[in-house]
Amino acid sequence: MFFDFSLKSSFLLVFFFHGLVFSVLLFFKGLKMDDKPSFWLSLFTILCTFYIAPFMLGYAGWYSTNPYRSILFYVPFQQLLLLPVVLYFYCKTLFDKSFSFQKRDLLHFLPAILYLVYSLVIFFTDKVILERAYFYEDEKDKDFSFWYQIAGFVSLLFYLIKSLKLYKKYTFFTYNTVSYADSLTFNWARRFLISFLLLLIIRGVFFILNPEWAEFGRKFWYYILFSLLFYYISISGYINSIRSITSFNDWIFKSKTEDDQRLKPEKVSIKYMEEKESEEKSQILDMDSWKEKIEQLMLNDKMYENPELSILDISQRLETHSKKISQIINKGFNINFNDFVNHYRVNAVIKKMEEGEHSVQTLLSLAFECGFNSKSTFNRAFKRNTSLSPNTYIQKKLSK
Repeated sequence: MFFDFSLKSSFLLVFFFHGLVFSVLLFFKGLKMDDKPSFWLSLFTILCTFYIAPFMLGYAGWYSTNPYRSILFYVPFQQLLLLPVVLYFYCKTLFDKSFSFQKRDLLHFLPAILYLVYSLVIFFTDKVILERAYFYEDEKDKDFSFWYQIAGFVSLLFYLIKSLKLYKKYTFFTYNTVSYADSLTFNWARRFLISFLLLLIIRGVFFILNPEWAEFGRKFWYYILFSLLFYYISISGYINSIRSITSFNDWIFKSKTEDDQRLKPEKVSIKYMEEKESEEKSQILDMDSWKEKIEQLMLNDKMYENPELSILDISQRLETHSKKISQIINKGFNINFNDFVNHYRVNAVIKKMEEGEHSVQTLLSLAFECGFNSKSTFNRAFKRNTSLSPNTYIQKKLSK
């Protein structure tokens, strides 16, 4: 089989081969560990592999040689309307442990399905019905049509925004659920979203610098950058994983009461307003009571010393639900749960410092005793609470 192993085709062949390998590895990782994100990342990797296939085969001479040429034009290698959707559902499964694919989620795939139908109609019309090149009479690959490339770019932008919103929601819930949020693997999530953004940027630069869609040879820089990017995402996604502790379905905050949502402003009576005012006063008194109970758990029971303390632990001790405790901490202390607990941990470390324990054991040992589970988390929390690093605090506050 003819394949011109030129410098360009060989470079892309390396990424093509590794893309196939990692898509298989990610698929089996998903099976072995029952890891939904790995399945979606496997699909993303194989789609990216198909994406660079026409470029690789073009440099290898297949698009200028029959019978390859007459077949390749009809293969929809570039699934531009599917790639962003797959990335989005990768984020969904990465950030929300409760997510399960529903029938309504199929709507996201409708544009990609329609394009696939469009490609099949073209193939059957030219190859089966008319038995001549009607749609491909101009000898231009429909995957490189201007409307399709722009539609893919808009889709990528749209799903990047949706993914960023998911990440924001994930971080919000995590910091309001556990006291060790800083030590969770947010790094890969951030790097993945940055990679997603870079994918969008190089697509935008591609449109600006390469308006001539049919000129394969002038776009090699873009193919290499795209290949490097999807290669990085695939490998890093295989190595890194986030075990999300967040279930969006079980943790829904409502900004309004059901009564407020039911009643329109013009229908709110004076009596209703008086009842609401009384209710709000009661809630303030109730909040003060709950705040005191939570503080007692921290000060007397020293629950902050548990490095894996979660809001569920607090709610179980107080025999109420997690949502209520989170609302009390958010509104009563004006802080999230993670920072709330770390505040007590930092104070406990400072107390030990004042007692001179830092001269007997390391600062990290003190931090672990007070509930921190990593040096980086301790340093960040300490500086956030005191505006100083632990060592600087000792020098300025205790070395007198």
